[in-house]
Amino acid sequence: MKVKQALDCHLTPAAHDSTPVQERGARARERLLQEAVRIFADKGFAKASTREICQAAGQNVASIHYYFGDKAGLYRAALLQPIEAVGESSFAEFDQPGLSLRESLHRLMSAFLWLPVQGQGMDPCTRLHFREMLEPSGAFHGIVVQHILPMHERVLSLLARHVGAQQTDHALQQLAFALVAMVQDYSISGPFMAILAPGLLDESQAEVVLNRLVGYGEALVKHERQMRKRALGSPSSN
Repeated sequence: MKVKQALDCHLTPAAHDSTPVQERGARARERLLQEAVRIFADKGFAKASTREICQAAGQNVASIHYYFGDKAGLYRAALLQPIEAVGESSFAEFDQPGLSLRESLHRLMSAFLWLPVQGQGMDPCTRLHFREMLEPSGAFHGIVVQHILPMHERVLSLLARHVGAQQTDHALQQLAFALVAMVQDYSISGPFMAILAPGLLDESQAEVVLNRLVGYGEALVKHERQMRKRALGSPSSN
């Protein structure tokens, strides 16, 4: 009750502010999450303080408890942010039965192709996930199982359909990892790419880059399909 009263007091509109409380609350939550991603990425879960996050977001210290429950809940929400963004993107319908392989790969890969903003380096969400892998907090395992695994299984089902596999095996897993990693590397290795290939990551080139990656993806799927046919002793198809 005290936490809610403190937050309600913090959200009480000034005389000149006619913004609905619900909208201001949503903005406050988003601001907290934005600063949490940045600070957790810089310092890690253990060293980041909730007070510092609240000060950076311009929010009452009670707001974290109100919106996220506690520091661990805020950290989990920060880790989930990019995963939820993928789920709300073109990924949502990438495996519709009526789509061609190229159409499915285009939707799948566009969900993971985040070209870095010039001069800003690696995205804070990407840095946060790297830090979590280097300094595990225990939160990521549950997130992978609950949120990433269902997405991964959908990718496997799509690939199985296109290579003629009856069940998931290591080769199909490797193909799924290769397709996603090929796209994700543009956000992970963006700073290196910007030096090695100036202009490649310009926003105007995003669709060109994506279409080329989709073509590479089609080639990988075709290669896996041909390998399976050869293993069964049947002639490969073009």
